[in-house]
Amino acid sequence: MRRVERTRPAALMLQGTGSNVGKSLLVAGLARAYTRRGLRVRPFKPQNMSNNAAVTAEGGEIGRAQALQARACGVAPSIDMNPVLLKPQSEVGAQVVVQGRVAGTATASDYHALKPKLLPKVLESFARLGREADLILVEGAGSPAEVNLRDGDIANMGFALAAGIPVALVADIDRGGAIAAIVGTWVLLDEDERGLLKGYLINRFRGDARLLDGAHEAIAAHTGLACLGVVPHIAEARRLPAEDAVALDGFAAAAPGRAIKVATPRIARIANFDDLDPLAAEPDVAIDLVEPGRALPGDADLVLLPGSKSTLGDLAQLREQGWDVDIAAHLRRGGWVLGLCGGYQMLGTRIADPGGVEGPPGEAPGLGHLDVETELVPRKRLAAVAGAEIESGEAVTGYEMHMGVTSGPDCDRPMLDLGGRADGARSACGRVMGCYVHGLFGSDGFRHAFLTRLKSRAISGVAYDHEVEAALDAVADTLADCLDLDRLLEIANGA
Repeated sequence: MRRVERTRPAALMLQGTGSNVGKSLLVAGLARAYTRRGLRVRPFKPQNMSNNAAVTAEGGEIGRAQALQARACGVAPSIDMNPVLLKPQSEVGAQVVVQGRVAGTATASDYHALKPKLLPKVLESFARLGREADLILVEGAGSPAEVNLRDGDIANMGFALAAGIPVALVADIDRGGAIAAIVGTWVLLDEDERGLLKGYLINRFRGDARLLDGAHEAIAAHTGLACLGVVPHIAEARRLPAEDAVALDGFAAAAPGRAIKVATPRIARIANFDDLDPLAAEPDVAIDLVEPGRALPGDADLVLLPGSKSTLGDLAQLREQGWDVDIAAHLRRGGWVLGLCGGYQMLGTRIADPGGVEGPPGEAPGLGHLDVETELVPRKRLAAVAGAEIESGEAVTGYEMHMGVTSGPDCDRPMLDLGGRADGARSACGRVMGCYVHGLFGSDGFRHAFLTRLKSRAISGVAYDHEVEAALDAVADTLADCLDLDRLLEIANGA
């Protein structure tokens, strides 16, 4: 691979020694830190793989992490911040979103052949961002050392070489093996790729950083790379929305002593699971993310069916696990059920996918708790929305991101009024409801009103948006203390 020299804005790319090493968080924190210095900062991720997505100002979609990073910059998310988004629908296939719009579906082998054709789009988006930015912070995906994926790469070194961007390598010491991961990554890179590496960051360190002195010497002896900083474990980061489903591994069974229990089945293709985050922020709410092999808890107050990237497939899993029986029993005990997007579709009487929008064409009976039917259609609805919940009158904001059209008698009892347009449905008993709007629970008044229906409670005082802003500031403060921001900016400027 030969490096191509290009004129560009100041830019720095964070690549990882592996997935989930903290690249997204570091980009968000650095974005906030440099924005507070008065720079016009923009985030960029050439290729992302996630079923947690956000709607942009243009009515497109990008990875949720890039939307959070845009927030850290104080700007609206844009399709150019994540020009290629892969949304897994099965073990071997994914929906391919290019510059905010669905371009089709592809198996892993099909996508491998498609990547070189996408590089011009990626560079086009990067150039557009550069025209409005003083600094672009670029996030890689996975690791540049995945040699089986290097041919035609647009996510890591393939992009960095094409755009001529310096790279800092990120290793997570909390996972173990950080020294070997840095040295091993270096060994597996080509000479041109090594020329882009300007150093490394050690992330999530606990303890006295002087204990790493010997590690730095060993890494330098093998690679010549300098340490650009050691980032401590940042506790406040857990208050930020996570992008990857691996973050759900941190959700244990519901904490004891909390008054309200929300049970959510962990379906295989769970999407936009950050709907749970504002609920988890409430001190009296416990989220029980129920793994396959375990029944939904009998003492749950609410069963929340989340979004899905493969609604028929996840509905089949729901039945295989016996969760459909658990939901019926939960309702007989007087419990509440809420379905969001794909979860809303599952609550109806029938789901049809005649065109194979989310997989092989087919249809299946739904759970039958709402008298509605859904047909999946190729055209995806992507829109930021605002309105009110009809029962409480409380204001709500959020976004729609779905490929289904739902209709039926229970739609005559909608859950939401979105500026004169009805959305969702409620059952005759009022304890089963669903809608297409993600992000509802980020609206503080609605969240309190909804939870009060489950159990009488005092207003907690949690202001969710303020919590996210405070967490971004805390991460930025930590990075400003432990990293040489001036040196990183020099590197981004080509020094």
